[in-house]
Amino acid sequence: MLLTRYACYLIAQNGDSRKEEIAFAQNYFAVQTRRAELVEQRLLAYERVKAREKLSQTEKQLSGILYERGVDSQGFALIRSKGDQALFRLSTQQLKKKLGIPDSRPVADFLPTISIKSKDLANEMTGLNVQAKDLRGQNKIEKEHVDNNLAVRNMLTQRGIVPENLPPAEDVKKLKRRLEGDEKSVLKETKRKK
Repeated sequence: MLLTRYACYLIAQNGDSRKEEIAFAQNYFAVQTRRAELVEQRLLAYERVKAREKLSQTEKQLSGILYERGVDSQGFALIRSKGDQALFRLSTQQLKKKLGIPDSRPVADFLPTISIKSKDLANEMTGLNVQAKDLRGQNKIEKEHVDNNLAVRNMLTQRGIVPENLPPAEDVKKLKRRLEGDEKSVLKETKRKK
């Protein structure tokens, strides 16, 4: 008789664990379930690290666009801050305090993936619109950035996601180090087995 994997799982889970074959099958499925959970956690962590790296790239591009249009680094910092305030309804300092983020660290390093991607989308929109509308000067660009962050916020809140109420995530730098450490461990293990 041939059984699907799911049928085997059901038999194992409902079988008598005193029987050696059932105990083996229960252990097998427990190990496979845990393995799948670990892979999923790793994929989510990797996605968050990549989202943060993408946000950094987008911010650098936006900074370059704004610099060409008469906005210095201090103006860019102010524009970013106003954008965050539009997206989160809190100043950067208030958001750091609420999420327990050290003053010396960027907010984005502690945001959940959806918030990182939201900031990235608003930045991409600003960069595109500044160029398409040929905006110049800090005030016009600041308004554009605030409007884009408000648009992203409205989209999120309409779907029941309130950015400032999402819990903080693990420090993305620690997460990246752990992922890199895991990769090194896997590589060492693979070399040892050869």
